[in-house]
Amino acid sequence: MKIWFDISNSPHVNMFYDLIKDLESEGHEVIITSRPLANTIALLNQKGMTHTIVGKHYGKKLKSKLIGYPVRVLQLYRFLKKHRPDLAVSQSSFHSPLVAKLLGIPSIYTNDNEHALGNKPCFLLATKILIPENLDIEKIKSFGVSTNKIIQYPGVKEGIYLYRKGEKIQRSRINHSKEIHIYIRPEPQTAQYYNAKTNFLDEMILELQEKYKITILTRDENQTIHYQKNEFLYTSVPRKPLDFETIASDCTLFIGAGGSMTREMAILGIPTISVYQDKLLDVDSFLLRNGIMIHDPDITATKIENYILNINSKKPSIGLMKKGELAYHILKNEILKTNLK
Repeated sequence: MKIWFDISNSPHVNMFYDLIKDLESEGHEVIITSRPLANTIALLNQKGMTHTIVGKHYGKKLKSKLIGYPVRVLQLYRFLKKHRPDLAVSQSSFHSPLVAKLLGIPSIYTNDNEHALGNKPCFLLATKILIPENLDIEKIKSFGVSTNKIIQYPGVKEGIYLYRKGEKIQRSRINHSKEIHIYIRPEPQTAQYYNAKTNFLDEMILELQEKYKITILTRDENQTIHYQKNEFLYTSVPRKPLDFETIASDCTLFIGAGGSMTREMAILGIPTISVYQDKLLDVDSFLLRNGIMIHDPDITATKIENYILNINSKKPSIGLMKKGELAYHILKNEILKTNLK
């Protein structure tokens, strides 16, 4: 079977890496398309994943997105028509289900962000929709989607790919340096669904940067330029994405202003504070209710210092890891079912 993955944002690289390798090892052909958003291209290259860049990201403004949407759909259609894939698979790629429909092939669409407007056409067009068990299915049905094509998988999206890594990373953390190292992931400034404050962590970073080792994991070139200003002299701002396992093994405290990486670190048992400024997703609320991470949108340097005094790494969330393994096999089985039809 020939399977097309549209990897259109940074978190999708880790999410699909093992799945793609498994499918290829079983004799299936995989086609990967990508677009230049956040760290996507650098991560794909870092992992040695062969991909074709199709189109570009059109920024945060809705008008620009609406203009750019049909352009990339047409570009993807033209590229894929000659490759003739049998199935489209994507996580939050708003282009994939429509292109699949135009190609006359089935599509599997996974998503865990109920606030993204681009989901509506994807939910309607996709052949199968996979969402986490803690995302209220009524929110998906409200788009006019038939429940017959919705599958709720156990746990959260991040468990699908972290279940193989959790115990290994925890072992590496035991033997790692005891120096306090804070990793910070700023807010998703270019995301359509994000309508809150930007650069709101700056004051806290400036107060802490000479007391602790701080690494800022920027999302794009604009953030990199911002945090390379002279006032952030004592922070580290990597020019290229760091290896995920390196971050997880070395991190004393993770501060995330939203996105998959915040959930990843929390699930792995790394002390994690979400400082997301907008309305929380159902999946984030689930993690908070279960004490897997904490949420403090009004974070300050003083709060961080007090938190560090009482910091205590947890074990990985074994329950979510086990659910992640089940979710992985659900997704893979849905892909393989296509080959039997």
